[in-house]
Amino acid sequence: MSKREVVEINRAPVLTLWGVVVARRLGFRKGEALTLGKAVAGLNAQSKGRSLGIFKPRQVAGKRAPKSGLGEELWIDFMGRAVPAVHTGDGVRAVVKDKPIEPDSVETYLRKKFGDDLPAVREAMEELAGSIKPADLAERAYDLYAQFRPDIPSGKRGWGAKGPLDLTFIRGLA
Repeated sequence: MSKREVVEINRAPVLTLWGVVVARRLGFRKGEALTLGKAVAGLNAQSKGRSLGIFKPRQVAGKRAPKSGLGEELWIDFMGRAVPAVHTGDGVRAVVKDKPIEPDSVETYLRKKFGDDLPAVREAMEELAGSIKPADLAERAYDLYAQFRPDIPSGKRGWGAKGPLDLTFIRGLA
C-alpha cells in the first residue's frame, strides 16, 4: 500500500471514487454505488466536454435531441446530477447508452487509475464521508469534491490532465 500523501491523477477517477464512497455512505449497496460513481463522473465529463467544445450535443432536424434511449427506468438525483438507472436482479444500476454499467468494470477502472494508491485514497475519502451526516453529505458531496479535486490547467489544456490529489487535505475536511 502506498504511503504517499499526494497522488498525481486526473479528475475523472477521483470523482468516480468519491461518488462510490458517497453512495455507500448514503446506503447504496456496493454494486449500486460503483455504477452511480461511474455514471456521475461520466455525466460530469460530458457536460465539461460540451462546455469546452470537445463534444457537441446530438442534433435532430436542427434541434437539440431530447435525452432518451438511455434505457432508464428511473432517475436518481445524485451529486447534483440526474443519473439514469434501471432495476436489475442485482439491484439498481446506473445506465449508459441503454446498458447497465457493470460494477466489476468500475472496480477494474479504479484499480488501473489509482494503482497502489487506491486503498489510501479510498480511506481518506471514507474518513471525510463518515464525518458528515448522510443527509448533509447528499447535499454537499459535489461541493466537497470541488474543494479537493486535483488542480489542473483551465480550458482544453486541462482535459485529461493529471494534477495533485492531497490526501491530508481531504482528511482535513472531515
